[in-house]
Amino acid sequence: MRHNKHRASLGVTREHRETMLSNLAVSLITRGRIQTTLTKARALRPFIEKIITKAKHAAAKTEKKDALHLRRLAMADVRNEDAITLLFNEKYKEFEKRAGGYTRIYKLSTQRTGDAAEMALIEFVKADDPGYTKSRGRRPAKGRKAKAGPAANAPAADAPAESSAAEPAAGSTPDSGSAPEAGSAEAKG
Repeated sequence: MRHNKHRASLGVTREHRETMLSNLAVSLITRGRIQTTLTKARALRPFIEKIITKAKHAAAKTEKKDALHLRRLAMADVRNEDAITLLFNEKYKEFEKRAGGYTRIYKLSTQRTGDAAEMALIEFVKADDPGYTKSRGRRPAKGRKAKAGPAANAPAADAPAESSAAEPAAGSTPDSGSAPEAGSAEAKG
């Protein structure tokens, strides 16, 4: 069965796809950044990251025969000796401190003129680039007060009662629309 075996076919035969990914990988290794279609960039990402992992493992090997084996495996995929030499001798050092995620894809707003294909940039990520961090959860909305226990239900002693009542009537401040809602939420809760 072929469950979960899907790869981007790119609308071409297997041989053509392997050659296309090899050529894209050579361009990416030699230049560091290339512009291609979004679909090809997404297909290239796992291909090139496996090659980079082989280069990192080859550098970590103590025996020359093990490193040579990994170099030959990469050569079978990429098919360009100059690019493999560059990657295995120099470029792998950029990724020594990274555990993965060696490439980044940027979607471009422009579409290709001939067929309106979505375009993208794919580039290598620098070793010291922290990337984006995910948020830890929802942040409270601006202008709303977070409940802090029983003190949140008690009326504020610092603010006079007349100023809070006059604020909705004036309507000149931009926060006046949210002030009655916050007050009514505190009165209900």
